[in-house]
Amino acid sequence: MTESESTAYDVVVLGAGPVGENVADRTRAAGLSTAVVESELIGGECSYWACVPSKALLRPAITRADARRVPGLRQSVQGPLDAPAVLAHRNSFTHGWKDDSQAQWLDGTGARLYRGHGRLAGSRRVEVTGPEGERHTLTARHAVAVCTGSHAVVPDIPGFDRDRVKPWTSREATSAQAVPGRLAVVGGGVVGAEMATAWQALGARVTVLVRGKGLLPRMEPFAGELVAEALTEAGADVRTGTSVESVTRDGPTVVVTTDKGDRIEADEILFATGRAPRTDDIGLDTIGLEPGAWLPVDDSCRVTGSEWLYAVGDVNRRALLTHQGKYQARIAGAAIAARAAGVPLLESDRWGAHTATADHAAVPQVVFTDPEAAAVGLSLAEAEQAGHRVRAVDFDLSSVAGASLYADGYRGRARMIVDVDEEILRGVTFVGPGVSELLHSATIAVAGEVPVNRLWHAVPAYPTVSEVWLRLLETYRDA
Repeated sequence: MTESESTAYDVVVLGAGPVGENVADRTRAAGLSTAVVESELIGGECSYWACVPSKALLRPAITRADARRVPGLRQSVQGPLDAPAVLAHRNSFTHGWKDDSQAQWLDGTGARLYRGHGRLAGSRRVEVTGPEGERHTLTARHAVAVCTGSHAVVPDIPGFDRDRVKPWTSREATSAQAVPGRLAVVGGGVVGAEMATAWQALGARVTVLVRGKGLLPRMEPFAGELVAEALTEAGADVRTGTSVESVTRDGPTVVVTTDKGDRIEADEILFATGRAPRTDDIGLDTIGLEPGAWLPVDDSCRVTGSEWLYAVGDVNRRALLTHQGKYQARIAGAAIAARAAGVPLLESDRWGAHTATADHAAVPQVVFTDPEAAAVGLSLAEAEQAGHRVRAVDFDLSSVAGASLYADGYRGRARMIVDVDEEILRGVTFVGPGVSELLHSATIAVAGEVPVNRLWHAVPAYPTVSEVWLRLLETYRDA
């Protein structure tokens, strides 16, 4: 291909993370020619700087914590983790930050990969600048799908010199090749809680600074409370209601001052303070949209007011989670294919394949801390704000036989939010060791709007932690 040559495809996908890969896979399976543009690594944030490396770091910490709760085993696992081995194992999962296998998979779908920076250049057109400066102009007959994801945000602090301080974001926190002696974590959301858990277990002295009332503010309050309690017991210093006033670096030492006048010294500082869309330099201005903005979409992930532009995954801000982005990608791919074939989209189609309804009511999420926190659907506060007449039903997980066998001194809690008018579940939250594997049962109950009187006949096996379902339903029935 020459530098000036233009090429037409049915679909052009901007971004080759899990979301872009799945859009391309679906459109190719439907017989649509598809080009994929990626400026970094095929596989994106999840494979190299988020889900995969973070869980590789956390798995040893969680496994050791679980083993220490088992009589007859705890004495064998009192020593420190082998940090170099953990980091090397993490590196193996990212393939040393090389994407050969992912590129091979994408090639196998029949999609054409363009490496380089892609920008919209008007309606249905994308200009790609390759790594050697080569330029390609791609035209989309049917759709352009923006799947560029999001990036970490570092807050604007007066006098903060980012180049000098060299703060960590989620990328550095999941890819660091050595354990810092002291780590300050700013932010109490998922990234902050998980990375505090991982690096504390690997030997860092961790201080967590949270501006709000507690950790995990988007979950039920007890989730953050139990996670903070465990972090504190592990040796971390968790400070809530605390804002950062200044951050400086004096040689190898980062100095943090807070609004309470505290001075905290660390070797590294992680800002886990939110994310913004990667849309600032993709040519949105050429089609009348605001660079750097989130892109609102309908339930087929088509951008509001457009006939051909789709925004899938983090960029549409519906649910910043890899599994939800991949779900949206399947929806968007099916919708693009149907529209290309001239088939009307019907919400009543057999699979609901063209509408991302789960983004509204049944988004599951796991926080892989110790203890784990897992939730789907609405919290009590969210359900009440949405106008539902609901009741929260709580149960202490330590009272479940399967939990007491799972770990000595098991601590955890479960809550289901029951719509008392419809008698269905609006949300479920579990906190405790191993509860992530309970979440899909809750997701089915919430997404399927399974009536409570039918859940009564879904019998949990004994003795498993899943018996908490029976106890929750008994508590609701007997109240």
